[in-house]
Amino acid sequence: MKKGFSATICLLILSTGLYARQGGPLANAYKSGLYAKSIEQVLRLQDNDVDLATAALIVSENWSDMVYGRRYLARLDDMALEIRDRLKRQKLTTDYRAIAVMNEYLFNELGFSSISEATNPHNLFLHTVMDTKRGYCLSLSILYLSIAERVGLPMYGVVVPGHFFVRYDDGKRRFNIETTSNGGTATDDHYIQKFKVPKGNNNIYMKNLNKIQTLGCFFNNLGNSYSDVGDIESAQLAFERAVMINPTLSESRANLGNIYLKKNEVAKAIREYQSALNINPHDAKTHNNLGNAYMQRDSLQYAVYEYMRSIDLDPNFLDAYKNLAMVYTKQKRYGQAISKLKAALSLEPDNAGCLSQLGDIYTQMGDYDQAIAQFKDALEIQPDLVEGHYGLAVCYNRLGLTDEEIREYQMVLTAKPDMVAALINLGNAYFSKEKYLLAIEQYEKAVHVKPDEAMAHYNLGAVYSKRKDYNRAVASYQKAVELDPDIGDAHYGLAFGYYQLKDYELAWKHIKIAQQLGVDVSDDQLEAIKSRLP
Repeated sequence: MKKGFSATICLLILSTGLYARQGGPLANAYKSGLYAKSIEQVLRLQDNDVDLATAALIVSENWSDMVYGRRYLARLDDMALEIRDRLKRQKLTTDYRAIAVMNEYLFNELGFSSISEATNPHNLFLHTVMDTKRGYCLSLSILYLSIAERVGLPMYGVVVPGHFFVRYDDGKRRFNIETTSNGGTATDDHYIQKFKVPKGNNNIYMKNLNKIQTLGCFFNNLGNSYSDVGDIESAQLAFERAVMINPTLSESRANLGNIYLKKNEVAKAIREYQSALNINPHDAKTHNNLGNAYMQRDSLQYAVYEYMRSIDLDPNFLDAYKNLAMVYTKQKRYGQAISKLKAALSLEPDNAGCLSQLGDIYTQMGDYDQAIAQFKDALEIQPDLVEGHYGLAVCYNRLGLTDEEIREYQMVLTAKPDMVAALINLGNAYFSKEKYLLAIEQYEKAVHVKPDEAMAHYNLGAVYSKRKDYNRAVASYQKAVELDPDIGDAHYGLAFGYYQLKDYELAWKHIKIAQQLGVDVSDDQLEAIKSRLP
């Protein structure tokens, strides 16, 4: 895949030499959009000059170096010419009667068909649809609209929440065309009811879209494709273009909010979620995501409201129950948290994540037996669940079962070897059993993974001090206080290390800092160092 959505190289040009059997050009023949070389150029065109297929194939070329758009344009021209030939042979004009001919050719003869779920990001692209003859609602509609544009049929894209279809509208006759059902028709009311189209005129839904607006919907789904493959910057650019083109498409704003939240730009995320909900206030998922943003900002009461609103709108939305339980746990409202997780488990009894989350709550309540039971139930369902093994290790630590604790942290690190918390805690377990070399090994791994983890350096200082290696102990403690000057115990460790190394002035300096930071320092310790000062 070619990284970076803004790449501009493209060789798309108007295909030629296809008009002999028709005696004239296709309906889109002279559009300047056929010569566009970048999406930036497309977006500067007047809508009438845009060629939808050319724009879609520019995006395909930006997505993959293996796509040569001109080849697909020639194939689209051939398909349009074939439909026009059939209309001529059947003595039909280019009007609504051409739809049946087009459907027969595309769906019955060529075998284009729908994919029920858009789980593969590659299925968005026009070139993939043409290669595989399979697509989902938007990608099949782009194909259909591209051919209709070449034939000269007055067709438009139409968007509703979570779906896209095509509409024929010549000013006299108007009907909807469902590309995921072999070109069948459905009424406006069908779409309004099925997809819960919000009322009012402050949105783009159920309206005839021009080609630029259709591209805006395409950019929204393109952003999801880039997000799926981990290219967050290209995803953000696509979503920002989608919002710029279609500011009243709630999905684009919500998806842009998701990207901002991933980048920890919480204020921007909240703004986009709120804009999305102003357009479509009944979107349970966006309420849930807005709750996540408030949670990240530690605005817990706002988060509670949004999660509850999400559940009201969709009582089967598992994530909202789990997130609401998480807020209640942070607020130490453990009974309510348990209640929400049990409601989630009534919807999905074998959800290992819910069981593990329950275990975490019982751990915080100090009910370790109940917590262990929940973690074990979770691991029965999902044996490699990292959270389950980690939770068990914490419980065993609290119960003083160090061997069992070590075993569980080893299980965690088998699945997730770079988990810093598990590395440090395993080091602590070895430390408690006086296996100092093993403890050092784990702390050093943690430092390698996260060099700015102050507690890993502090723990290294403690274990080196236990081994009477005071030079290394002092170096580790010093690194800890450089990273976090408020670790009083690290200053205390420095005082002890410097005392052993006979640097009494530095020992005095750090014992006083430790005392100021709340470390319990005895008068005898102070006097021992003070008596050595010059």
